[in-house]
Formats: sequence, C-alpha cells, structure tokens
Amino acid sequence: MHDGAQQTGPAAGPGDEQRWAELADLVLIISREIQFRRYTDERAVHLSQSEGMVMRYLKSDPAATPSRIAAATGLQRTNLSTVLRGLENKGFIERHAHSDDGRGVTVHSTERGSSNTILVRQEWAAAVSAAAGHDTRHLDAALTLLAAVEAGLTRGRPRPRATPSTTGP
Repeated sequence: MHDGAQQTGPAAGPGDEQRWAELADLVLIISREIQFRRYTDERAVHLSQSEGMVMRYLKSDPAATPSRIAAATGLQRTNLSTVLRGLENKGFIERHAHSDDGRGVTVHSTERGSSNTILVRQEWAAAVSAAAGHDTRHLDAALTLLAAVEAGLTRGRPRPRATPSTTGP
C-alpha cells in the first residue's frame, strides 16, 4: 500500500479502485516486458501469447481435448485450431485419436515442448527475480493475490456468444 495503511478485510475503501487499476496496469506492463525479452539460452523458443497459454495449460492437463483447452484458455475453437497447428509444426505438441471412430482427439506436449516450457520458465524466473533485486520478502503475498485475481477473472470470463452456425436449425 502506498500510504502505509494496512487493508485487512475484503471491503473496498476510498482510493482502492485507483490502486486496483494500478495493479492491472503493472501486470500488463510486466507481461509485455517479459514478452519483449530475448532468451539467454539459445535453445529457448519464443512462443506467441496464445501458444504459451496452451503449453502452460498442458502442464496441468497432459492429455487435454481441444474443447478443454479452449475453455481453460479462453481461446475460440477456430483460433485454437490455428495455435495447435503452429505448435504441432514446431514439434511442441502431438494429437492422438482417443475414440473408436477416430474423431476425438487429445493433445499432448512433446518432450521438445515440455523442455521449452521449462527453459522459458527458468528465463522468466531469472529476469523477474533480478528485476526485483532478488527480494523475496513479499513474494508469497504477491503470488497469493495474483492467483486469486487470476481465478476470479477466469471464473467471471464472459461466455462466447452463440453464432448462427452453432445455434442449430
């Protein structure tokens, strides 16, 4: 807090809206700064934001269906198809048929994809830690707050509108 006061409850007070806006601005700026950085490890492959979201999701759901990936990442299915094709071309994912008729598919990270995710996260950790002067005093509180914000935003994500092609006859 900027004024030294400690907000202890969930109630918002005067000026909190501005501070939440500052937090949102900082998160967006930090995200862009991380994206702008060049990796020091030449093996690390830069991914688009959408590709990175898919690879992060596959860490928690290693045999995900495209519909689960779309729901978790907020990507439209048509955009997801393009992202999956790109990741497949880079050798980062594989698709496996999982139903008797061959139409159902699960998406799996390859060893190359998993290795890149590890390398990139190491690069991010080093960059963010150095930017913070390696000061971990408030790291757990920041992680807790940001995880709560992410969960709340994900829960409150607007549902895609139905299009005439998806609403039926």
